[in-house]
Amino acid sequence: MIKENLEKIKVTLPENVTLVAVSKTKPIADLQEAYNAGQRIFGENKIQEMAEKHEALPKDIQWHMIGHLQSNKVKYMAHFVNLIHGIDKFSTLKEINKQAKKHNKVINCLLQARIAEEETKFGLSFVDIEAILSSKEMAELQNIKIIGLMGMATFTDDKNQLTKEFSSLKIFFDKLKTKNSELKTLSMGMSGDYELAIENGSTMIRVGSSIFGHRNYNQ
Repeated sequence: MIKENLEKIKVTLPENVTLVAVSKTKPIADLQEAYNAGQRIFGENKIQEMAEKHEALPKDIQWHMIGHLQSNKVKYMAHFVNLIHGIDKFSTLKEINKQAKKHNKVINCLLQARIAEEETKFGLSFVDIEAILSSKEMAELQNIKIIGLMGMATFTDDKNQLTKEFSSLKIFFDKLKTKNSELKTLSMGMSGDYELAIENGSTMIRVGSSIFGHRNYNQ
């Protein structure tokens, strides 16, 4: 089933869109099945769980941290993580830089923009993102690389609302790219809204339940 689900999604994706298989709470056997079907990028929201899966699974997998990040846990994934989504504090960037330096590597990061109208969503304002990217302090962080932005839309079936939120982030992203050539990735869209996100310029989608089935909330 996982293989069929992956094939169904991938056949519809434009070439420039990267699929992150959101595997949080899923057993290693499910990830192995997706791996056997050709998937190489997996997204987790808990560092400990991601570290355990990294140990158990093939080493050519790219691991993306997609959950809200606690700075004190960065050290547990710094040696293997490929991309960290959802960064919404400069202090977190400093900690990632510190831990990356210990491993003599550069860690790719996405800044999370707050585009949803829900109060519960994390994220930086557009003004704060511009301030971070242009700051002297940011320029001093040699072991991280901001390669793009990430956004989570309001949890709604209202396509007009979703389109408004996705397009606002795309417009802002394009504006930033004129001054920051390293910005390549716009991560927006999940199982319920990724097609609309792609229509509005997403280059990376985070899909879980459409691949693995619904999450096990008891874990």
